[in-house]
Amino acid sequence: MTVATLAGAPSFERGGVRFRPLAVPSRGSAELAVWALEVAPGEAGEAHRVSREEVFVLHQGQVTATLDGQPYHLAPGDAFILPPDREFSLSNPGGEPAHLTVCTSKGLEGVLANGERIAPPWAQ
Repeated sequence: MTVATLAGAPSFERGGVRFRPLAVPSRGSAELAVWALEVAPGEAGEAHRVSREEVFVLHQGQVTATLDGQPYHLAPGDAFILPPDREFSLSNPGGEPAHLTVCTSKGLEGVLANGERIAPPWAQ
């Protein structure tokens, strides 16, 4: 058994979004990638696609998940299930940081709207 603490998690930032890996391959998981996500107030995330399904669970604040141009407003306790290979962005229209947990499977790759491919370090 492995215990991966949030206090011991590295921090990665992209724009106004902070990623902190919890259960990811580099911290002991074999198949899944789970991270804590904090979205700054007013942040409008980049449009992108991912190669694997992701599940977002909002704990605090508010976020809008936009899938293929359709916005979905989440409240604390809500989950958003993102299918692979669909255009997606996440924004925080509120005045306080939004805190989420994200779960996917190892090997996730992202493709930004400009075609740039990334292997997110917070999912490795």
